[in-house]
Amino acid sequence: MTGRDRLPVRVFGGPTALFEYGGLRFLTDPTFDAPGDYPVPRGLLTKTAPAAATPADLGRIDVVLLSHDEHPDNLDHAGRALLADVPLTLTTPGGAQRLGEKAKGLADWESVRLGDGAVTVTGVPAVHGPRAREEVEPLTGQVVGFVLTGDGLPTVYVSGDNASLDAVERIAECFGPVDTAILFAGAPRFPILFDGGLIVLDSAQAARAAEILGARQVVPVHYDSWTHFTEGRDDLVAAFTAAGLLDRLDLGVRG
Repeated sequence: MTGRDRLPVRVFGGPTALFEYGGLRFLTDPTFDAPGDYPVPRGLLTKTAPAAATPADLGRIDVVLLSHDEHPDNLDHAGRALLADVPLTLTTPGGAQRLGEKAKGLADWESVRLGDGAVTVTGVPAVHGPRAREEVEPLTGQVVGFVLTGDGLPTVYVSGDNASLDAVERIAECFGPVDTAILFAGAPRFPILFDGGLIVLDSAQAARAAEILGARQVVPVHYDSWTHFTEGRDDLVAAFTAAGLLDRLDLGVRG
């Protein structure tokens, strides 16, 4: 894809990005709180930088693609407040039950048609840790990724908090090659979880995911603004350079 062909994606820090597709405006995992500490069941998450915009700066949002609702680095207080003004939030089946009537849960490979049927969003597997899904979910929760398709439209993959390249391979078998992949990265680790194993892709795995998907454009998110992200922008650039994929890496428009 040339620069002119690439899907414009605005990134705001953490996992939050905004893009237009099929006439609809999609926002991923909304996080707009100020920096601070967030107690979680097994410790503390610390946000280090504010978002590059406020919810009031975004304009109309038609759909939120929420990978999961249980962690504050994916849905914080301001993000929850924003959901009240959005017509539809697509998320996990469990998340939809917790969030109420404006939320719809998508199981693996379940689809919903939007925009008078012009856009199809399909829920796809995501594993929030380095082990089998049944071992991971009791500790880190259920997560969903998304694939967007439509006649005459590019194929867009939003990974959510996924650490499994096996899941990426299954998605590539069904939808590849992908035009745009919005990949959650950052190599987050916690010593008390899975012996410090990765709970979301690291930079080298993100490059490998791009290869598996045949992605023409890769927009990384979820690699800055939190202390538990152990790899950042420079690591992503280095990994994609080493893989010969730097021309596919798109760091998005900030703010």
